[in-house]
Amino acid sequence: MTLAVHVPEELSARVPAEQRGPGLDRDAVRLLVSRSTEVSHHAFGELPRLLRAGDLLVVNTSPTLAAAVDGRIRHARVVVHFSTRGDDGRWAVELRDPDGRGTTRARAGGPAGTEVRLPGGGRLILEEAVSGRLWWARVCGGEVLGLLREHGRPIRYSYTERDQPLSVYQTVFALPSPDGAGSAEMPSAARPFTARLVAELVSRGVQFAPVTLHTGVASAEAHEPPYPERFSVPEASARLINAAKAGDGRVVAVGTTAVRAVESAAGADGVVRARAGWTDLVVTPERGVRVVDGLLTGLHEPEASHLLMLEAVAGRAAIDRGYEEALRRNYLWHEFGDVHLLLPQEGPHAEHCGRNYR
Repeated sequence: MTLAVHVPEELSARVPAEQRGPGLDRDAVRLLVSRSTEVSHHAFGELPRLLRAGDLLVVNTSPTLAAAVDGRIRHARVVVHFSTRGDDGRWAVELRDPDGRGTTRARAGGPAGTEVRLPGGGRLILEEAVSGRLWWARVCGGEVLGLLREHGRPIRYSYTERDQPLSVYQTVFALPSPDGAGSAEMPSAARPFTARLVAELVSRGVQFAPVTLHTGVASAEAHEPPYPERFSVPEASARLINAAKAGDGRVVAVGTTAVRAVESAAGADGVVRARAGWTDLVVTPERGVRVVDGLLTGLHEPEASHLLMLEAVAGRAAIDRGYEEALRRNYLWHEFGDVHLLLPQEGPHAEHCGRNYR
C-alpha cells in the first residue's frame, strides 16, 4: 500500500513534545481518531475518555538501545546501526555515512568481508546480506551490548533537530530485558503515555497487556517488508487478551510492533497463546487480523510497509481519509510527532452494546 500523498518537510516533528514549550509533557501531542471514515480531532490527554472500561491496551515493553556507533572503514568514517541480535551471536547491522549535520545518509551495503574498526579496539566484519542494506556481521574483540552502553547513542534521522539522551527514546512501558536485548529504534506509538495518564486509564477500567517485540531499524524498510524480529507474549497477557475478546472489551494495540507480536501468537481460531521466539509475520489486508480491534500508531511515511498493517486493521478508506485529514490539519510526523487512533465504527447504541464493535 502506498498513499498518494506528499508529507511536507515542515510537518516533521523535530524535537520531543516536552521540549516545544514550558510546562509541556510527553502527552502534549495531538490525537487523530478514525472510526471507519469518520474522523475527529483531540488532544492525546483525552484518550481515557475515548476508551471505555473493559478495553485492553497491548503495549510493547522493549527498551530502546543506544544502537548507533561511530566506526571507520580504512580512513572513511561510517556509522553502524546495530539492528537485531541473532541467535548465533551475530548482529544485523546497517552501515550509514555521516552527513556532516550530526545525522546520516544511506550507504550501499557490503561487500562481504568489509571490516569496520569500532571504538575500544573492536572490529565488525560483514558476513552476508540480510535484506536491503542490512548485513549479518560479527564483532571481534568486544561485546556489543557493552559497546553500545559505552559508545552508543540513539539512532537519529535528518528530520530531527539535535541529538537527544537515550531517556528521551524510552517509553513509560520499557522494561530491561534479562539478556540486555532491546529495540534499535523506539516503539514510538507509546511515547506520549505518561505515568499520570496510565493511572487515569487504569482508574477508568482500561487494562494493559504487556508484550515484547525488539524492533530493528526502520531505515531499511522503505518499500520492503519487515524482516524477522524477536518477540514474546507471556501467559498472563494471553489470558487478558482472550478475556477481552470473550467479553465486551476492545483489544487496542499500541503500535505496529504490538500488533505483530500479538498476531504472531494468535492461532487460526483467534485464540492467543503464550509464545516466544522469532516472527516473520507480515500483516496485510489479505491476511487480516485475528485479534486486534483497534490500533494506536504514529503517522507513517506514504511508502512505509506498516501502512498495509493499518489497512488490515481499519480498511483502506479509513487510512486514506485519516491521512487526508492529518495533512489538512498539519499533524506532525515521525517518532516525536502526533498519533492516530484507529477504532471500530460505533453503532447508534454502541455505548450500551459492546458487541456492536465487532
